[in-house]
Amino acid sequence: MRHLTAGVWVIATGVITLGLYHGRDIFAPFALAIFLWLVIEGFARLLQKKVTFLPRWIAQGVAILGTLGGVIGVVVIFADGLNEFAQNSKDYEARINEIISGAYTRFDINESVIEPPTLSHLLFSRENVRFVEPFLGATQELASSFVLVLIYIAFLFMAEAAWPKKLDSVFPDQEGRDTARRVGHRVRESMEQYLWVQTAISAIITALTYITLLVLGLDNALFWAFLVFFLNYIPTVGSIIAAFLPGFFALAQPDWPSYMPTDPTLSAIIVFLAVSAWQFTIGNFVQPRLMGETLNISSLVVLLSLAVWGAVWGIPGMFLSAPLTVMIMIILAQTPGTRWIAVLLSADGNPDQGEPPVADKNIASTEMSDSNH
Repeated sequence: MRHLTAGVWVIATGVITLGLYHGRDIFAPFALAIFLWLVIEGFARLLQKKVTFLPRWIAQGVAILGTLGGVIGVVVIFADGLNEFAQNSKDYEARINEIISGAYTRFDINESVIEPPTLSHLLFSRENVRFVEPFLGATQELASSFVLVLIYIAFLFMAEAAWPKKLDSVFPDQEGRDTARRVGHRVRESMEQYLWVQTAISAIITALTYITLLVLGLDNALFWAFLVFFLNYIPTVGSIIAAFLPGFFALAQPDWPSYMPTDPTLSAIIVFLAVSAWQFTIGNFVQPRLMGETLNISSLVVLLSLAVWGAVWGIPGMFLSAPLTVMIMIILAQTPGTRWIAVLLSADGNPDQGEPPVADKNIASTEMSDSNH
């Protein structure tokens, strides 16, 4: 019987994963919409706590406008950064071609036999374009899904009021209803806490990185700072990429302030070390204190979930890998047959960490019911 159950779980997991992969154009934007909706809802509840007389619909309107304003601001910053790169592209390309030619000279490669490639050849040759196309395609797909994400968010707000009635219909008995509300409350609380804390950490790193890059004289410092902000939402790998990208770009920068080293390579190393210092300091000293028990999943599971969700949903899956894994762990912990999986996913073997005591469960479920109504 145990072997049969295990086999059913393996088959079900494979079918669900295959469905998520083939339906990624639908499910990935919907998952992004849910998390943005949670951010807006959390912002609205925070406004109501601070301003008690504020009606809910006004708080939600302010939260929506604030979120949209932030998104538009980020789009403007990235567009302005890309425009600045385009204006100075010839200087950057000339510098990169100079670096490639210098590498050939340093390694005693006979340039009459093997001609040094140019940046244009490396990026747009038939042999190499296939390596660039997947990344460009994923970025374009993510941008085109933005409108779909906004539509999903609008429908989530419209469907929000009907959820309590639907929950009562799905779970006729009070015990099942309370359990569902408690699990939903914990999932929402964990997701919101993770998003708020991660946003605060990313904002701190972004501010420090921007000031550092501005002092060092790196071109387009605001663009790189905001890129660091978003990459920090990708667990582990994102912070590494965020440290390397400004350093690599620094190699292509032809002009530096007079107080920086005359050797561009040395300037690039300084940029890399400066950005890495903030990533290391915040990531190892500040983030554990702020994050606390928000995730409660092991580091190995974080890496595995990053690989799995990245393979299934691409870039959106990488951004959502950690909160999605936490949500799955919480749900699996509620059923005796799947609780062992939740135990393996958790960091300390206790997937119920943070759940209210038994005496307080009815209180939590009542609060959840009241907030829904």
